[in-house]
Amino acid sequence: MTIVPFEARRFRTTADYYSRFRVPYPDRLIERVAERTGLKPGERVLDLGCGPAPLGVAFARLAGADVIGVDPEPEMLDVARGNAAEASVSIRLVQGSSYDLSPDLAPLKLAVMGRSFHWMDRPATLAALDKLIATGGAVVLFSDRHISATPDWRDVLHQLSEAYSPERSAERQQRRGVEFGPHETILLRSSFRKLERIGIVNERLIGTDDIVGRAFSMSVTSLQALGDKAQEFEAAFRSELAALSPNGKFTEIVEGNALIAFRD
Repeated sequence: MTIVPFEARRFRTTADYYSRFRVPYPDRLIERVAERTGLKPGERVLDLGCGPAPLGVAFARLAGADVIGVDPEPEMLDVARGNAAEASVSIRLVQGSSYDLSPDLAPLKLAVMGRSFHWMDRPATLAALDKLIATGGAVVLFSDRHISATPDWRDVLHQLSEAYSPERSAERQQRRGVEFGPHETILLRSSFRKLERIGIVNERLIGTDDIVGRAFSMSVTSLQALGDKAQEFEAAFRSELAALSPNGKFTEIVEGNALIAFRD
């Protein structure tokens, strides 16, 4: 099993782009997860690798959870504070990572992760969470599955990322390789081996600025990763997007999903 080397500031420069341009998790998805796991107001939810805390804010806002968000990137935590204030909710934010899970986080009802589990030592993280999550609690992995994009711009982004950010692109391919292994396999070998999935499918209309912003939210094509090639990358990407859609409009169908892992 491949483990991605820990890099505390991997997402430096991405926080604002991540908050504004990543595919949002539908409120219905959060509500259904809260219902299925029996989450009650005041129970504790750990948002691990929280980024700008879209999950943490949503669980506090929709379910009244006592949320702790943990992330190694200070810029992410700054944006998370702003997002919590804008939503009129209070969440505790801590700079740290999956390597810093301590007993004072317990007892947890849920440990939720949005697009972050693949950056961790997954078996070690689950073993640590097993000591923190109360009986009846669960680990929940949130992600989004792109079903279609019209016009399809994703291949263009993939090709440009390989050209302008080859090292990060190679690392991404490694995470998608057979040796890395799917999250489900890792969960089935842990204490959290009773798996269920909930999905919500939405169609979204987005524009060129949304797509470029999403690219800058990714570690592969962040401003930090691109360095002095960032302006050239953006110009090339916008040119390709304009060729695909002269009016700058794109439609995508995306499934927001939650993989719930209970103890067996």
